[in-house]
Amino acid sequence: MSTTRRVRRAGRRARLFGVVAVAGVTALTGCTFDGVSSLPLPGGPDLGPDPTTVKIEFSNVLDLVPQSAVKVNDVSVGQVEDIELAGSAGSGRGWYAVVTVKVRKDVKLPDNAVATIGQTSLLGEKFVQLDPPANEAPTGELGNNDLIPLARTTRGTEIEEVLSAMSLLLNGGGLEQVSTISRELQAAMGGREATIKSVLHRLNTFTGTLDRNRTAITRALDSIDRLSGKLADERQTIRDTIDQTGPAIAVLDRNRADLTKMLVALDRLSHTTTNVINQSKADLLANLQDLDKILRNLNKAGSDLPKSLETLITFPFPATFENVIEGDYGNVHLRVDLDFESLAHNLFGGTDLEKTLGSGQQMRNMLQVPNVTLPDTPLGVLPQSPGGGSGGVPGLPGTGGQTGTEQPGTNQPGTNQPGTNQPRSDGQGRPGALGPGSGDSGLRTLMTGSLS
Repeated sequence: MSTTRRVRRAGRRARLFGVVAVAGVTALTGCTFDGVSSLPLPGGPDLGPDPTTVKIEFSNVLDLVPQSAVKVNDVSVGQVEDIELAGSAGSGRGWYAVVTVKVRKDVKLPDNAVATIGQTSLLGEKFVQLDPPANEAPTGELGNNDLIPLARTTRGTEIEEVLSAMSLLLNGGGLEQVSTISRELQAAMGGREATIKSVLHRLNTFTGTLDRNRTAITRALDSIDRLSGKLADERQTIRDTIDQTGPAIAVLDRNRADLTKMLVALDRLSHTTTNVINQSKADLLANLQDLDKILRNLNKAGSDLPKSLETLITFPFPATFENVIEGDYGNVHLRVDLDFESLAHNLFGGTDLEKTLGSGQQMRNMLQVPNVTLPDTPLGVLPQSPGGGSGGVPGLPGTGGQTGTEQPGTNQPGTNQPGTNQPRSDGQGRPGALGPGSGDSGLRTLMTGSLS
Protein backbone atom coordinates (compact mmCIF):
# COMPACT_ATOMS: atom_id res chain seq x y z
CA MET A 1 0.00 0.00 0.00
CA SER A 2 2.69 2.43 0.85
CA THR A 3 4.59 1.64 -2.34
CA THR A 4 1.54 2.18 -4.53
CA ARG A 5 0.78 5.45 -2.77
CA ARG A 6 4.35 6.67 -3.30
CA VAL A 7 4.15 5.88 -6.99
CA ARG A 8 0.94 7.85 -7.36
CA ARG A 9 2.41 10.88 -5.60
CA ALA A 10 5.47 10.78 -7.82
CA GLY A 11 3.22 10.71 -10.90
CA ARG A 12 1.23 13.73 -9.74
CA ARG A 13 4.43 15.70 -9.09
CA ALA A 14 5.77 14.86 -12.54
CA ARG A 15 2.58 16.06 -14.18
CA LEU A 16 2.57 19.29 -12.12
CA PHE A 17 6.21 20.01 -13.01
CA GLY A 18 5.42 19.41 -16.67
CA VAL A 19 2.53 21.89 -16.57
CA VAL A 20 4.74 24.54 -14.88
CA ALA A 21 7.49 23.95 -17.42
CA VAL A 22 5.08 24.30 -20.33
CA ALA A 23 3.66 27.54 -18.84
CA GLY A 24 7.17 28.92 -18.34
CA VAL A 25 8.21 28.10 -21.87
CA THR A 26 5.04 29.68 -23.19
CA ALA A 27 5.69 32.87 -21.17
CA LEU A 28 9.30 33.03 -22.28
CA THR A 29 8.43 32.65 -25.92
CA GLY A 30 5.87 35.52 -25.71
CA CYS A 31 7.96 38.11 -23.64
CA THR A 32 11.52 39.52 -23.56
CA PHE A 33 13.70 38.64 -20.61
CA ASP A 34 16.17 41.40 -19.58
CA GLY A 35 17.85 39.60 -16.77
CA VAL A 36 17.35 39.53 -13.04
CA SER A 37 17.15 43.32 -12.79
CA SER A 38 13.89 43.26 -14.74
CA LEU A 39 12.20 41.06 -12.20
CA PRO A 40 10.35 42.81 -9.33
CA LEU A 41 12.08 42.49 -5.97
CA PRO A 42 10.15 41.35 -2.95
CA GLY A 43 9.47 44.03 -0.36
CA GLY A 44 9.68 46.92 -2.88
CA PRO A 45 7.54 50.10 -2.62
CA ASP A 46 3.91 50.00 -3.61
CA LEU A 47 3.61 52.21 -6.72
CA GLY A 48 -0.15 51.92 -7.04
CA PRO A 49 -2.18 51.34 -10.20
CA ASP A 50 -1.07 54.55 -12.07
CA PRO A 51 2.41 55.76 -10.99
CA THR A 52 3.98 59.00 -12.24
CA THR A 53 7.01 58.72 -14.55
CA VAL A 54 9.78 61.31 -14.14
CA LYS A 55 13.11 61.60 -15.98
CA ILE A 56 16.17 62.86 -14.11
CA GLU A 57 19.54 63.92 -15.55
CA PHE A 58 22.72 63.09 -13.58
CA SER A 59 26.31 63.85 -14.49
CA ASN A 60 27.37 60.66 -12.66
CA VAL A 61 25.05 57.97 -11.31
CA LEU A 62 27.88 56.10 -9.48
CA ASP A 63 26.71 52.49 -9.06
CA LEU A 64 22.97 53.23 -9.14
CA VAL A 65 21.05 50.31 -10.68
CA PRO A 66 17.46 49.74 -11.74
CA GLN A 67 15.04 48.71 -8.99
CA SER A 68 16.85 51.13 -6.61
CA ALA A 69 14.55 53.03 -4.28
CA VAL A 70 13.27 56.59 -4.82
CA LYS A 71 12.72 58.42 -1.52
CA VAL A 72 11.03 61.59 -0.34
CA ASN A 73 11.88 62.64 3.24
CA ASP A 74 13.59 59.23 3.73
CA VAL A 75 10.35 57.40 2.76
CA SER A 76 10.40 55.08 -0.27
CA VAL A 77 7.77 56.31 -2.74
CA GLY A 78 9.09 54.85 -6.00
CA GLN A 79 11.83 53.01 -7.80
CA VAL A 80 14.31 53.42 -10.64
CA GLU A 81 13.00 51.94 -13.88
CA ASP A 82 15.79 52.62 -16.39
CA ILE A 83 19.22 54.29 -16.78
CA GLU A 84 20.33 55.57 -20.18
CA LEU A 85 23.45 57.32 -21.50
CA ALA A 86 22.86 60.66 -23.22
CA GLY A 87 24.85 63.54 -24.66
CA SER A 88 28.20 63.35 -26.42
CA ALA A 89 31.83 64.38 -25.93
CA GLY A 90 31.53 67.19 -28.50
CA SER A 91 28.40 68.77 -27.01
CA GLY A 92 28.55 71.55 -24.49
CA ARG A 93 27.05 69.37 -21.77
CA GLY A 94 29.24 66.28 -22.37
CA TRP A 95 28.15 62.80 -21.38
CA TYR A 96 25.44 62.43 -18.78
CA ALA A 97 22.90 59.81 -17.62
CA VAL A 98 19.11 59.98 -17.86
CA VAL A 99 17.42 58.03 -15.04
CA THR A 100 13.75 57.13 -15.44
CA VAL A 101 11.91 56.71 -12.14
CA LYS A 102 8.33 55.95 -11.16
CA VAL A 103 6.74 57.38 -8.04
CA ARG A 104 3.34 57.04 -6.50
CA LYS A 105 0.55 59.24 -7.84
CA ASP A 106 -0.25 60.74 -4.44
CA VAL A 107 3.28 62.16 -3.99
CA LYS A 108 3.16 65.96 -4.43
CA LEU A 109 6.41 67.64 -5.47
CA PRO A 110 6.98 71.11 -7.01
CA ASP A 111 7.91 71.43 -10.63
CA ASN A 112 11.35 72.79 -9.65
CA ALA A 113 12.18 69.86 -7.37
CA VAL A 114 15.82 68.73 -6.93
CA ALA A 115 17.25 65.18 -7.07
CA THR A 116 20.25 63.71 -5.25
CA ILE A 117 21.90 60.28 -5.36
CA GLY A 118 22.37 59.19 -1.76
CA GLN A 119 23.54 56.13 0.11
CA THR A 120 21.72 54.29 2.87
CA SER A 121 24.93 53.66 4.88
CA LEU A 122 28.70 53.71 4.52
CA LEU A 123 28.62 50.56 2.41
CA GLY A 124 24.89 50.51 1.70
CA GLU A 125 22.94 50.70 -1.53
CA LYS A 126 22.31 53.85 -3.58
CA PHE A 127 18.93 55.55 -3.93
CA VAL A 128 17.44 58.69 -5.51
CA GLN A 129 16.32 61.42 -3.09
CA LEU A 130 13.67 63.95 -4.28
CA ASP A 131 13.20 67.23 -2.35
CA PRO A 132 11.69 70.71 -2.84
CA PRO A 133 14.25 73.44 -3.70
CA ALA A 134 16.11 74.95 -0.72
CA ASN A 135 17.15 78.33 -2.19
CA GLU A 136 13.99 79.30 -4.06
CA ALA A 137 10.24 79.16 -3.64
CA PRO A 138 8.45 76.03 -4.90
CA THR A 139 6.53 76.57 -8.14
CA GLY A 140 4.09 74.39 -10.02
CA GLU A 141 3.70 70.63 -9.53
CA LEU A 142 5.85 67.78 -10.83
CA GLY A 143 3.77 65.82 -13.35
CA ASN A 144 4.00 62.78 -15.57
CA ASN A 145 6.98 62.70 -18.02
CA ASP A 146 8.51 65.84 -16.49
CA LEU A 147 12.28 66.32 -16.57
CA ILE A 148 14.61 67.36 -13.75
CA PRO A 149 17.67 68.86 -15.53
CA LEU A 150 21.36 68.66 -14.59
CA ALA A 151 21.23 72.09 -12.94
CA ARG A 152 19.00 70.68 -10.18
CA THR A 153 20.74 67.32 -9.56
CA THR A 154 23.72 66.37 -7.34
CA ARG A 155 25.32 63.28 -5.87
CA GLY A 156 26.80 62.33 -2.52
CA THR A 157 30.47 61.67 -1.78
CA GLU A 158 31.60 58.09 -2.27
CA ILE A 159 33.51 56.22 0.42
CA GLU A 160 36.11 55.41 -2.21
CA GLU A 161 36.70 59.13 -2.78
CA VAL A 162 37.11 59.71 0.97
CA LEU A 163 39.56 56.83 1.29
CA SER A 164 41.59 57.93 -1.73
CA ALA A 165 41.84 61.48 -0.39
CA MET A 166 42.93 60.14 2.99
CA SER A 167 45.47 57.88 1.32
CA LEU A 168 46.90 60.85 -0.58
CA LEU A 169 47.18 62.82 2.65
CA LEU A 170 48.80 60.00 4.62
CA ASN A 171 51.19 58.86 1.88
CA GLY A 172 53.36 61.97 1.64
CA GLY A 173 50.41 64.25 1.05
CA GLY A 174 51.48 66.97 3.46
CA LEU A 175 51.18 65.81 7.09
CA GLU A 176 54.82 66.75 7.72
CA GLN A 177 54.20 70.20 6.29
CA VAL A 178 51.11 70.56 8.47
CA SER A 179 53.19 69.65 11.52
CA THR A 180 55.84 72.21 10.58
CA ILE A 181 53.24 74.90 10.00
CA SER A 182 51.56 74.16 13.32
CA ARG A 183 54.89 74.28 15.18
CA GLU A 184 55.93 77.58 13.56
CA LEU A 185 52.54 79.16 14.24
CA GLN A 186 52.77 78.13 17.87
CA ALA A 187 56.25 79.63 18.14
CA ALA A 188 55.14 82.87 16.47
CA MET A 189 52.01 83.29 18.61
CA GLY A 190 53.50 82.18 21.92
CA GLY A 191 53.28 85.03 24.46
CA ARG A 192 51.35 87.28 22.07
CA GLU A 193 47.88 85.98 22.74
CA ALA A 194 46.55 89.35 23.99
CA THR A 195 47.93 91.21 20.97
CA ILE A 196 46.55 88.63 18.55
CA LYS A 197 43.19 88.73 20.31
CA SER A 198 43.14 92.55 20.01
CA VAL A 199 44.04 92.35 16.33
CA LEU A 200 41.30 89.81 15.73
CA HIS A 201 38.83 92.02 17.62
CA ARG A 202 39.78 95.05 15.50
CA LEU A 203 39.61 92.94 12.37
CA ASN A 204 36.14 91.81 13.40
CA THR A 205 35.10 95.44 13.95
CA PHE A 206 36.59 96.44 10.60
CA THR A 207 34.85 93.66 8.68
CA GLY A 208 31.59 94.44 10.50
CA THR A 209 31.86 98.10 9.50
CA LEU A 210 32.53 97.11 5.91
CA ASP A 211 29.54 94.79 5.99
CA ARG A 212 27.24 97.53 7.35
CA ASN A 213 28.44 99.96 4.68
CA ARG A 214 28.51 97.55 1.78
CA THR A 215 25.72 99.48 0.03
CA ALA A 216 27.71 102.73 0.18
CA ILE A 217 30.87 100.89 -0.88
CA THR A 218 29.06 99.35 -3.83
CA ARG A 219 27.67 102.75 -4.80
CA ALA A 220 31.16 104.28 -4.54
CA LEU A 221 32.62 101.52 -6.70
CA ASP A 222 29.89 102.09 -9.28
CA SER A 223 30.66 105.83 -9.26
CA ILE A 224 34.37 105.10 -9.70
CA ASP A 225 33.50 102.79 -12.57
CA ARG A 226 31.46 105.54 -14.26
CA LEU A 227 34.28 108.04 -13.64
CA SER A 228 36.81 105.65 -15.12
CA GLY A 229 34.60 105.24 -18.17
CA LYS A 230 34.35 109.01 -18.65
CA LEU A 231 38.10 109.39 -18.21
CA ALA A 232 38.65 106.67 -20.78
CA ASP A 233 36.35 108.50 -23.20
CA GLU A 234 38.29 111.75 -22.64
CA ARG A 235 41.73 110.14 -22.84
CA GLN A 236 42.79 112.26 -25.80
CA THR A 237 41.62 115.48 -24.13
CA ILE A 238 43.53 114.59 -20.96
CA ARG A 239 46.65 113.82 -23.00
CA ASP A 240 46.43 117.18 -24.80
CA THR A 241 45.89 119.00 -21.50
CA ILE A 242 48.96 117.38 -19.95
CA ASP A 243 51.03 118.23 -23.02
CA GLN A 244 49.93 121.87 -22.89
CA THR A 245 50.52 122.06 -19.12
CA GLY A 246 54.25 121.43 -19.60
CA PRO A 247 55.14 125.04 -20.61
CA ALA A 248 53.09 126.41 -17.72
CA ILE A 249 54.97 124.21 -15.28
CA ALA A 250 58.26 125.43 -16.76
CA VAL A 251 57.19 129.06 -16.16
CA LEU A 252 56.29 128.24 -12.58
CA ASP A 253 59.66 126.58 -12.11
CA ARG A 254 61.49 129.67 -13.37
CA ASN A 255 59.49 131.90 -11.02
CA ARG A 256 59.74 129.58 -8.05
CA ALA A 257 61.87 132.00 -6.01
CA ASP A 258 59.43 134.87 -6.55
CA LEU A 259 56.49 132.65 -5.73
CA THR A 260 58.21 131.56 -2.55
CA LYS A 261 58.83 135.18 -1.54
CA MET A 262 55.22 136.01 -2.31
CA LEU A 263 53.97 133.16 -0.15
CA VAL A 264 56.28 134.22 2.72
CA ALA A 265 55.05 137.84 2.41
CA LEU A 266 51.47 136.62 2.29
CA ASP A 267 52.11 134.65 5.47
CA ARG A 268 53.43 137.78 7.22
CA LEU A 269 50.45 139.75 5.91
CA SER A 270 48.05 137.16 7.24
CA HIS A 271 49.68 137.29 10.68
CA THR A 272 49.50 141.10 10.66
CA THR A 273 45.90 141.06 9.49
CA THR A 274 45.00 138.58 12.20
CA ASN A 275 46.65 140.77 14.83
CA VAL A 276 44.83 143.89 13.56
CA ILE A 277 41.49 142.10 13.53
CA ASN A 278 42.06 140.77 17.05
CA GLN A 279 42.93 144.24 18.37
CA SER A 280 40.10 146.04 16.56
CA LYS A 281 37.52 143.40 17.26
CA ALA A 282 35.69 145.44 19.91
CA ASP A 283 35.58 148.57 17.72
CA LEU A 284 34.48 146.54 14.74
CA LEU A 285 31.67 144.94 16.72
CA ALA A 286 30.58 148.37 18.00
CA ASN A 287 30.57 149.77 14.46
CA LEU A 288 28.58 146.82 13.24
CA GLN A 289 26.06 147.32 16.03
CA ASP A 290 25.75 151.02 15.12
CA LEU A 291 25.41 150.06 11.49
CA ASP A 292 22.68 147.65 12.50
CA LYS A 293 20.75 150.52 14.12
CA ILE A 294 21.19 152.65 11.00
CA LEU A 295 20.01 149.87 8.74
CA ARG A 296 17.03 149.17 11.00
CA ASN A 297 16.00 152.85 10.85
CA LEU A 298 16.49 152.90 7.09
CA ASN A 299 14.31 149.86 6.89
CA LYS A 300 11.67 151.61 8.96
CA ALA A 301 11.84 154.59 6.60
CA GLY A 302 10.68 152.29 3.83
CA SER A 303 9.85 154.12 0.63
CA ASP A 304 10.21 157.58 2.22
CA LEU A 305 13.98 157.64 1.71
CA PRO A 306 13.87 157.02 -2.08
CA LYS A 307 11.17 159.64 -2.42
CA SER A 308 13.28 162.14 -0.45
CA LEU A 309 16.28 161.41 -2.68
CA GLU A 310 14.08 162.10 -5.69
CA THR A 311 13.16 165.47 -4.18
CA LEU A 312 16.86 166.41 -3.86
CA ILE A 313 17.18 166.45 -7.64
CA THR A 314 14.52 169.20 -8.06
CA PHE A 315 15.13 171.03 -4.74
CA PRO A 316 13.62 173.49 -3.77
CA PHE A 317 10.85 172.59 -6.20
CA PRO A 318 8.79 169.39 -5.99
CA ALA A 319 9.06 166.58 -8.50
CA THR A 320 5.90 167.83 -10.20
CA PHE A 321 7.51 171.22 -10.98
CA GLU A 322 7.50 170.31 -14.66
CA ASN A 323 3.72 170.82 -14.61
CA VAL A 324 4.21 174.54 -13.80
CA ILE A 325 5.24 175.63 -17.28
CA GLU A 326 2.52 174.95 -19.79
CA GLY A 327 3.33 176.67 -23.09
CA ASP A 328 3.62 180.46 -22.67
CA TYR A 329 2.21 180.62 -19.17
CA GLY A 330 2.99 179.14 -15.78
CA ASN A 331 0.93 177.76 -12.96
CA VAL A 332 2.30 178.61 -9.59
CA HIS A 333 0.73 177.79 -6.25
CA LEU A 334 2.76 178.94 -3.28
CA ARG A 335 2.10 178.46 0.38
CA VAL A 336 4.26 180.61 2.58
CA ASP A 337 4.24 179.83 6.28
CA LEU A 338 5.46 182.92 8.18
CA ASP A 339 4.61 181.63 11.61
CA PHE A 340 7.23 182.93 14.05
CA GLU A 341 7.40 179.73 16.01
CA SER A 342 8.00 177.64 12.89
CA LEU A 343 10.59 180.10 11.59
CA ALA A 344 12.42 180.13 14.90
CA HIS A 345 12.41 176.33 15.10
CA ASN A 346 13.63 175.94 11.51
CA LEU A 347 16.31 178.63 11.69
CA PHE A 348 17.56 178.43 15.25
CA GLY A 349 16.55 174.92 16.32
CA GLY A 350 19.36 173.08 18.11
CA THR A 351 21.41 176.26 18.71
CA ASP A 352 21.93 178.53 21.70
CA LEU A 353 19.65 181.17 20.15
CA GLU A 354 16.68 178.84 20.47
CA LYS A 355 16.59 179.24 24.27
CA THR A 356 17.32 183.01 24.05
CA LEU A 357 14.43 183.79 21.68
CA GLY A 358 11.92 181.77 23.64
CA SER A 359 8.66 180.61 22.17
CA GLY A 360 6.89 181.97 19.11
CA GLN A 361 4.44 183.94 21.28
CA GLN A 362 7.33 185.80 22.91
CA MET A 363 8.73 186.65 19.47
CA ARG A 364 5.35 188.02 18.44
CA ASN A 365 5.35 190.28 21.47
CA MET A 366 8.85 191.50 20.62
CA LEU A 367 7.74 192.69 17.16
CA GLN A 368 5.33 195.65 16.89
CA VAL A 369 3.00 195.24 13.93
CA PRO A 370 1.80 198.60 12.53
CA ASN A 371 -1.85 199.32 12.89
CA VAL A 372 -3.14 199.35 9.33
CA THR A 373 -6.80 199.96 8.75
CA LEU A 374 -8.21 199.44 5.29
CA PRO A 375 -11.68 200.27 4.06
CA ASP A 376 -14.24 197.62 3.55
CA THR A 377 -14.96 198.76 -0.02
CA PRO A 378 -15.41 195.73 -2.25
CA LEU A 379 -12.75 195.00 -4.77
CA GLY A 380 -13.31 196.41 -8.24
CA VAL A 381 -15.60 199.32 -7.17
CA LEU A 382 -14.18 202.83 -7.39
CA PRO A 383 -15.83 205.41 -5.09
CA GLN A 384 -17.15 208.64 -6.54
CA SER A 385 -15.02 211.76 -6.13
CA PRO A 386 -16.48 214.86 -4.49
CA GLY A 387 -16.90 216.44 -7.89
CA GLY A 388 -19.01 213.57 -9.12
CA GLY A 389 -16.21 211.87 -11.05
CA SER A 390 -13.98 208.97 -10.36
CA GLY A 391 -10.65 210.60 -11.10
CA GLY A 392 -9.50 210.91 -7.52
CA VAL A 393 -7.64 208.16 -5.67
CA PRO A 394 -7.66 208.26 -1.85
CA GLY A 395 -4.36 208.40 -0.07
CA LEU A 396 -2.77 205.49 1.67
CA PRO A 397 -2.78 205.19 5.43
CA GLY A 398 -0.13 207.25 7.09
CA THR A 399 0.39 209.53 4.04
CA GLY A 400 -1.72 212.42 5.32
CA GLY A 401 -4.86 211.42 3.54
CA GLN A 402 -8.31 211.62 4.92
CA THR A 403 -8.55 208.03 5.98
CA GLY A 404 -5.17 207.71 7.62
CA THR A 405 -4.13 208.85 11.06
CA GLU A 406 -1.81 211.83 10.76
CA GLN A 407 1.12 212.40 13.07
CA PRO A 408 1.88 216.06 13.46
CA GLY A 409 5.41 217.19 13.37
CA THR A 410 6.76 214.32 11.27
CA ASN A 411 7.94 214.01 7.72
CA GLN A 412 5.07 212.55 5.71
CA PRO A 413 5.58 211.00 2.33
CA GLY A 414 4.28 213.00 -0.56
CA THR A 415 4.91 216.47 1.11
CA ASN A 416 7.05 219.31 -0.15
CA GLN A 417 8.20 220.63 3.19
CA PRO A 418 9.38 218.50 6.06
CA GLY A 419 7.23 218.77 9.07
CA THR A 420 4.16 219.76 7.10
CA ASN A 421 1.05 217.82 6.14
CA GLN A 422 0.64 219.21 2.67
CA PRO A 423 -0.24 216.86 -0.14
CA ARG A 424 2.13 216.24 -3.01
CA SER A 425 0.99 217.63 -6.36
CA ASP A 426 2.08 217.03 -9.88
CA GLY A 427 2.80 220.69 -10.68
CA GLN A 428 -0.60 221.43 -12.19
CA GLY A 429 -2.52 221.72 -8.97
CA ARG A 430 -3.74 218.13 -9.09
CA PRO A 431 -3.13 215.75 -6.23
CA GLY A 432 -1.04 212.62 -6.85
CA ALA A 433 -2.60 209.30 -7.72
CA LEU A 434 -2.09 208.03 -4.23
CA GLY A 435 -1.79 211.38 -2.56
CA PRO A 436 -3.84 212.55 0.35
CA GLY A 437 -7.13 214.09 -0.30
CA SER A 438 -7.86 211.87 -3.20
CA GLY A 439 -10.49 209.94 -1.28
CA ASP A 440 -10.88 206.21 -0.74
CA SER A 441 -10.49 205.34 -4.33
CA GLY A 442 -11.04 201.89 -5.76
CA LEU A 443 -7.44 201.72 -7.01
CA ARG A 444 -6.05 201.77 -3.48
CA THR A 445 -8.57 199.19 -2.43
CA LEU A 446 -7.71 197.05 -5.45
CA MET A 447 -3.97 197.23 -4.70
CA THR A 448 -4.20 196.60 -1.00
CA GLY A 449 -6.66 193.75 -1.43
CA SER A 450 -7.93 192.20 1.76
CA LEU A 451 -4.97 193.18 3.94
CA SER A 452 -6.14 194.19 7.38
